[in-house]
Amino acid sequence: MRILISNPTIVNEGEQFKGSIVINNGRISEILRGNELPRGEVDCIVEAHDMYLIPGVIDDHVHFREPGLTAKADINSESRAAAAGGVTSYMEMPNTVPQTTTPAALKEKFAIAAKESLVNYSFYFGATNDNYKYFAKLNPRRVCGIKLFMGSSTGNMLVDEADKLDKIFSTATLPIAVHCEDTKTIAANAKKVVASEGSNPDVTFHPVIRDAKACYRSTKSAVELAKKHGTKLHVMHVSTKKELALFKNAGSNITAEVTPAHLTFCSDDYTRLGTKIKCNPAIKSSEDRDALRRATADGLIDVIGTDHAPHLPKDKEGGALTAASGMPSIQFSLLAMLKLVDEGVLTIENMVEKMCHAPARIFGVNRRGYIKKGYAADFVLLRNGCPHTIEKSDIISKCGWSPFEGDTFNWAVAQTWVNGECAYKEGKINEEVRGKALVFDR
Repeated sequence: MRILISNPTIVNEGEQFKGSIVINNGRISEILRGNELPRGEVDCIVEAHDMYLIPGVIDDHVHFREPGLTAKADINSESRAAAAGGVTSYMEMPNTVPQTTTPAALKEKFAIAAKESLVNYSFYFGATNDNYKYFAKLNPRRVCGIKLFMGSSTGNMLVDEADKLDKIFSTATLPIAVHCEDTKTIAANAKKVVASEGSNPDVTFHPVIRDAKACYRSTKSAVELAKKHGTKLHVMHVSTKKELALFKNAGSNITAEVTPAHLTFCSDDYTRLGTKIKCNPAIKSSEDRDALRRATADGLIDVIGTDHAPHLPKDKEGGALTAASGMPSIQFSLLAMLKLVDEGVLTIENMVEKMCHAPARIFGVNRRGYIKKGYAADFVLLRNGCPHTIEKSDIISKCGWSPFEGDTFNWAVAQTWVNGECAYKEGKINEEVRGKALVFDR
């Protein structure tokens, strides 16, 4: 079918303009400006004159919990939440059960997603202390990258010994996406807090235990290793003002991500939201949050990715050392960032760069992330000026809660299109739609 998306305001590559797009066989076949008319007949017209059209969001950082942890989430449930939130592609993390640290485990995830995912997908291969032998066997056209935990992990996925790290950075040809927190610093901080506050300190001590020093030390090490070996490095969920200096003049092979949570919340919010905003690395001070906002607006931060990490409510009970870290956010991440647009923190063009264009460019996603002729018809239609408050009944993620519950947003996702099919429309999910495996230009 030839489908005309008629007369939205299109936001793409640093500009916005009134226009239309034509979809043919799942791809964008024409981009029309102003009152230009499509060449030839169309089979269907979607009237969008009161909407904004942006490329589908590419979320480079999600935990969908399948296989093994499906009481919390699964690929079907979280991809449904993604579609409702305007996310048309995701890259999923390896800390499932079993961990995605072997080719067999990776193959299983792709097979599950082919059957269950409503939006497009790829999966990280998890680095361990001794599985670098598999790196050369990974298909660079299908695997988004290698995930490396340089802290904040357990078992064989915690890699913080110098010789092991050097081997990984010297061996990897795919991008390394890294979680940076120094385990020894965290352990020393925890010991001090327990000595003064007891064995179950309040969640407000989470950023004291996982402090800026822990983040800086680990990120500095990662950046130095990437410079030494010329490795493509993507530092995930940057959370401190201090780390930002490491990305100035770091080189094009080193990029940085921030999450909506670290751009939205600060340590003052623990009193209001408690463990709902407990994540690793920790939400820190308002000074850190504001520095991250400026760095995102100025271009020092490259990508906004969610670190969507669902847990059951019972898992979030406890304090700084006992409650699970992580929060679901994929359904409301775009709305949260549009709220920052309304507040003047970001421009909508800048937001589209960080959530759509940059992930596609940095990871080399083939023909997605932009409104361009010949590209996949992955896009979102947004409405502005329709305030609505997030209710519990709105939440699609399987865990059933969100730190954004009770928040009022002025924007709404009206429709999400994946490969030329409408996967979400005005509160209803099209269960028939299935995404495709991402392809990378490498």
